[in-house]
Amino acid sequence: MLIALMAQDKTGALQTRKDNREAHLAYIQSTGVVAQAGPLLDSDGEMCGSLIILDVDDMSAAQNWADNDPYAKAGLFQKVTLIEWKRVIGG
Repeated sequence: MLIALMAQDKTGALQTRKDNREAHLAYIQSTGVVAQAGPLLDSDGEMCGSLIILDVDDMSAAQNWADNDPYAKAGLFQKVTLIEWKRVIGG
């Protein structure tokens, strides 16, 4: 099951993102369930959120992944949305 995780950073939290980026990327690598991922950018080209496509068994697994992301544990996000996603184009 593919789940899109869309997260919006708290205002003024760019340093929190930068401080936890290495741990976040290591978490992505170690869990093995991320199909695609990348930061969302604001009008200045600065990171301000995340879009992550998870390939997991169910929504509970996606929620568990989201809850244990170092970014979430650091309090980076203002809002996180998890929604089932259907791939139509791309590999």
